[in-house]
Amino acid sequence: MAGEAKQVVLTWEGGQSFRGGVPDRPQALVDGEGVAAPSPVDQLLIAAASCSGIDVVLILEKMRATITSFRIEVSGERRTEAPKRFLAIHFRFVIGGEGIDETKLRRAVDLSLDKYCSVIHSLAPDIRITYDAIAG
Repeated sequence: MAGEAKQVVLTWEGGQSFRGGVPDRPQALVDGEGVAAPSPVDQLLIAAASCSGIDVVLILEKMRATITSFRIEVSGERRTEAPKRFLAIHFRFVIGGEGIDETKLRRAVDLSLDKYCSVIHSLAPDIRITYDAIAG
């Protein structure tokens, strides 16, 4: 069963820095030290948060909610020894708008994390994923 192919290209800029992304689109800087730009590990959390956030927006829009503000905070717990992979990731969804209550928000987040978010589903299945959701 073949799926959609994706490609990115990174070019080394020296030290632990790379610049790249999808060809013919704006490029991003990735800094292994996390000084000049987000590190690869930071980028993974950014990807998980933005993927889930997009799902939540689309789901709430289908529920006829009007979003006026939305912030996602993500923290991760990593192993202390190599490979320093994530053991747990915690999301905090804070959203404001009309027609949004905690029940709708939790339903949207659950659908994203359990069914739709391709980034989350690309991670190791033993990573503990938790969240808080605040509507108001």
